[in-house]
Amino acid sequence: MTGRTGHQELAEQYGTPLYVYDLSRVRAARRDLFGWLPEGVEVYYAFKANPHPELVRALREGPGPGCRAEISSTGELATALEAGYAGGDILYTGPGKTPGELREAVGNGVGLFSAESLTDLEHIGEAAAGSGVVADCLLRINSATASAASGVRMTGKASQFGIDSEDLPGLAAALKAVPGTSIAGLHLFSQSNARDEEALIGELRHTVETAARIQDELQLPLRVLDIGGGFSVPYGRAGDRARYPKLAGELAADLDLRFPGWREGRPRIAVESGRYLVGDSGTLIASVSNVKVSRGRKFVILDGGINVFGGMSGLGRLLPVSVEVENGLPTEQASLVGPLCTPGDVLGREVTVPDLAPGDLVRIPNTGAYGPTSSLLMFLGRPSPVEVVVDGDEIVSVSRIERSRSYRSGGSPHD
Repeated sequence: MTGRTGHQELAEQYGTPLYVYDLSRVRAARRDLFGWLPEGVEVYYAFKANPHPELVRALREGPGPGCRAEISSTGELATALEAGYAGGDILYTGPGKTPGELREAVGNGVGLFSAESLTDLEHIGEAAAGSGVVADCLLRINSATASAASGVRMTGKASQFGIDSEDLPGLAAALKAVPGTSIAGLHLFSQSNARDEEALIGELRHTVETAARIQDELQLPLRVLDIGGGFSVPYGRAGDRARYPKLAGELAADLDLRFPGWREGRPRIAVESGRYLVGDSGTLIASVSNVKVSRGRKFVILDGGINVFGGMSGLGRLLPVSVEVENGLPTEQASLVGPLCTPGDVLGREVTVPDLAPGDLVRIPNTGAYGPTSSLLMFLGRPSPVEVVVDGDEIVSVSRIERSRSYRSGGSPHD
């Protein structure tokens, strides 16, 4: 159901815009990522990439090692529990955890929290103490230095994420003394979507060195070390997931040098990945609503734009998408735009497309990550896209995110 004919049939049956996710691609990405890593390294799946329950479940289940869950909201917590994750397999992250969220997470047995600051750690401790438990926590570190260039840098500047590394010595005593918490280790996430394997290895090597230095300086034996990610896959463009044939050997050597007991779990080593695990599982199918020419430029207007595919693309940061073109078809240059009443609704400027007319289908590859749930779904009240999950030729599920407004007591406009 994932070839052109299968996509045509699904679009005819369920309409467009339409996402098709292939679970076989999810399992292949999980297998590949574990294969690129040293044996024994754990993988946390970042739910923000795509929290669809079927994809999340496929990443947890066998064959082969399964992923743990990295979440940052109670909505993602509910999805994780629905997909069969135990609390002990969940890492709760994020700079803005509220008291209510923390109480719910602790109450559901979440096994590990990432603390972004001393006050964040105190809030975690208050929730844990209120339930009569002690929460294992990772100190997220905002390192003052970095190694490689990256698509998105997460450290080395003022940020809401992490404790500034230069402040750690002065905060050490206070961090260790927070009631209701136990410092289990460190969390360093310095980059997203690394440029290439060399850049990824360089950044992870720097992360391991930084973690070892902090452990020595603070006299803080680590039980868990989360070294982040940066694994790359094209976003909305043709191409393949990155390959990392040197990573396992290079990373293992660095860990052997800095943390000689890591192979026996002292500390447990973990990485995080979102887009790499689900990015190439998805195809977005949209219909052409209209084609027009304005001052010499052609515009192909689709029935889905940044309301269904990555609101981040509306910032111009992730442009352009690409359209799948069959070999031998005549092509031209055009701008792909959506149906929204804003000039920001652009998916690609001057991209290569076949000769399109109203009613034709457009297929955008590598859209399994940062799709509907990172889009402007509410803008203009247009319907959410249908999401079809397939496994080979079998349709596993068909769903749509529904929106509704609920009124609190005394707040109804009809009262």
